[in-house]
Amino acid sequence: MPLLSVDELSITFTGRGRRDVRAVDGVSFDVDQGQVVGLVGESGCGKSVTSLALMGLLPKKGVKLGGRAEYDGKDLLTLSPNAMRDMRGKHLAMIFQDPLSSLNPVIPVGLQVTEILERHRGMKGAAARKEAADLLDRVGIPDPTRRLKEYPHQLSGGMRQRALIAMAVACAPRMLIADEPTTALDVTIQAQILELLKELVDQQGTALLMITHDLGVVAGLCDQVNVLYAGKAVESAGRRELFAQPTHPYAHGLLGSIPRLDAPRGEPLRPIRGSINDRIDWADGCAFAPRCDHYTLECLSGTPQLTEPVGAGHGVRCVNPVLTGVEVKTLGVPAEQAVDAAVATAPDEPAAEADEPAESAESAESVEDSAPAEPAEPKIPAQAEPEADGKAEPADSDAAPEAKPEAEKKKDAS
Repeated sequence: MPLLSVDELSITFTGRGRRDVRAVDGVSFDVDQGQVVGLVGESGCGKSVTSLALMGLLPKKGVKLGGRAEYDGKDLLTLSPNAMRDMRGKHLAMIFQDPLSSLNPVIPVGLQVTEILERHRGMKGAAARKEAADLLDRVGIPDPTRRLKEYPHQLSGGMRQRALIAMAVACAPRMLIADEPTTALDVTIQAQILELLKELVDQQGTALLMITHDLGVVAGLCDQVNVLYAGKAVESAGRRELFAQPTHPYAHGLLGSIPRLDAPRGEPLRPIRGSINDRIDWADGCAFAPRCDHYTLECLSGTPQLTEPVGAGHGVRCVNPVLTGVEVKTLGVPAEQAVDAAVATAPDEPAAEADEPAESAESAESVEDSAPAEPAEPKIPAQAEPEADGKAEPADSDAAPEAKPEAEKKKDAS
């Protein structure tokens, strides 16, 4: 039995006089003990809202929750506020995206850490302060005793994020939710934070739900990956399976838009065109269809169901998935989309350069037919000398060799 089992989770925001906005629609996934599961997608796909719902941090008014989210047999969506308060920190903890706004700016870091120890572990006074210093030291903060007395603004971004991690692991919870914990950090600190999270998983068997838009983080940390788009899980697979064969057009586009060090020089990036649809004016059919190059009429008529066209454990919510070695069925796109696709896939300047020699060859042949055959210079292409200088010549520069003999004759006559 998984430690956390999310089944058909739906989150809808309601408002007076406005249509409902379904931020999350039927998301399901499991997290086992000692496993790292990733939620991946662009901004607005429902990643962070999912984590807030699991932690019980969404407001009660204006929000409708559906489905189930069972942690160790308890449905987190139906727990009372007091029961959820006892659950947070002790059994289930979260690392937020922005540590500067997550930490209280007017309270020293040490008091914020000891508050958790007093609430859930009953520690007080010197024992709580010593344990807080040990926690800061464990997450790699130098001189932890002095840092306990400092305020969040006195710490660097990496230290603030480490302090949040120390608060999250203070009670050794069985599960952590990390909401893009490395977004505002440089690559060096990011690698250190990821290594710290990996140690927690390996040494303590902590289950980790990693929420990120960085596929590099997914490749280095996650065991299972769920790709979200417009509130739906469009693809769910193991890390190796997803990177080896992305099957949903959106996941395929995400991986195709990443710059690669081994790509040929001059190869253009292939970004996903367009932007996510308005969640209020929601149309029937697949939400990704307006941006997809492989949609069919079936994509526009109904909501795709989760299938496994590649193999067991690799779920895809698409009626026309991208399968390796199989010709993909496509539907004629509107004119404006066809132009966008042509511009996105057309080669850049090399094709234009390849056409220039053909034009210059035709102009050179026409000049040779009309010019006298005495001088040998016209047989040399007009571009030979400008290419050495790197300068462009006018189009009628080929006639210059014809005028040269006449000028010499006039000079001899004078």
